[in-house]
Amino acid sequence: MKQQILDFIDQNSADLNQLSETIFNNPELKFNEYFAVEALTNWLNENDFCVEKNVFGLETAFRAVFQNGEGGPSIGLLCEYDALEVGHACGHHMQGPIMFLAAKALKALYHDKPYKLVIYGTPAEEGGQGKRIMLEHGGFKDIDIALMNHAASNTTVDIKSLAGAKLQFEFEGKAAHEALFPELSRSAFDGMLLAFQGIEFLRGHVKDDVKFKYFIDEDKGKVKNDDTTTACCHVNIRTYHEDDVEELMDRMIAVFEGAALMTGTKVKSEKASRMKSKLPSLSLNKIMMENAEKLKAPEIIPFRKKTGSTDFGFVTHILPGAVIRYPLAPEGISTHSTEFLDYCTGEHAHNMIRLAAKILAWSMLDIIENGTTLQKVQQEFYGRKQSKQTEFELL
Repeated sequence: MKQQILDFIDQNSADLNQLSETIFNNPELKFNEYFAVEALTNWLNENDFCVEKNVFGLETAFRAVFQNGEGGPSIGLLCEYDALEVGHACGHHMQGPIMFLAAKALKALYHDKPYKLVIYGTPAEEGGQGKRIMLEHGGFKDIDIALMNHAASNTTVDIKSLAGAKLQFEFEGKAAHEALFPELSRSAFDGMLLAFQGIEFLRGHVKDDVKFKYFIDEDKGKVKNDDTTTACCHVNIRTYHEDDVEELMDRMIAVFEGAALMTGTKVKSEKASRMKSKLPSLSLNKIMMENAEKLKAPEIIPFRKKTGSTDFGFVTHILPGAVIRYPLAPEGISTHSTEFLDYCTGEHAHNMIRLAAKILAWSMLDIIENGTTLQKVQQEFYGRKQSKQTEFELL
């Protein structure tokens, strides 16, 4: 059966390679992926999947199902398709075609045991937390596991990802004539700069993995005496210690409140968003990496040692999930860069679509055929969740 899957994928990838190219050539930012959704769902409808659009609170989310018999494992195949300002420099245009190719192979070839494939189109991964929104509206409740794929420089899986938060701040001050009444002025910009200096001192009093980045959003100085001055900024916090995020936010707010006190200004703070780190499924990771090794995938490394943040983290806190990464660009070329774009189309990209689809299809077959495999995955995952063992502690 596995050999049949390989042959099928090699012989039936042309339309999905083209679908990937089409999405690449029509990049869309978060929550506006209307072209991509139309292209992806058209393919699913043409290939006899049961498709729903505009689901789980998002116009550009979709759900598509193929069911073989009654019962059996329900496997979630999640795909992203939002772009960045520079275009599809994270390979999201390939995720749907990869999942579709893997699903198409199983749908065509394997009918011995019951199973269900649920393809979730998940918009706005790049800064919009689309999966969190979908979860809040009831998404992902009909699957036993969640699988994803993502471009990288190696064939590997993830163990850890960054948790974090975004905080918004707005300082309010008062303008006065600089020469005649400087004692009456209270500079919102001074308050913001002093807070930034406070962040630099805070860096020395947190765990080594904690990262702070701050950004100026707006600064409005005086026009005339008695005008209100305002300065707006936001701060991103990242750490591999999920349980520390709330305390770090509170400490950050205290820094800004102290800066306001010292400059005689006022500051408003808002905890704008949270990002969960991944709760890994080592069992799923092992299944996919064993299949990658059997397929002699290129550039294999044991696990991805350094990862950013992703809204897939929210999903992995409610059910087992894993991401297979494939080597689209060489080491040293980072996603989110214009250099990465050069590797996202053409024959090499098409080869990677086939490779990732084969790894996923084989992994799904392993889960469907062996009745105890899913049980072991769930026992390992829910045991780790109950013990609150994080991905950071696994390293």
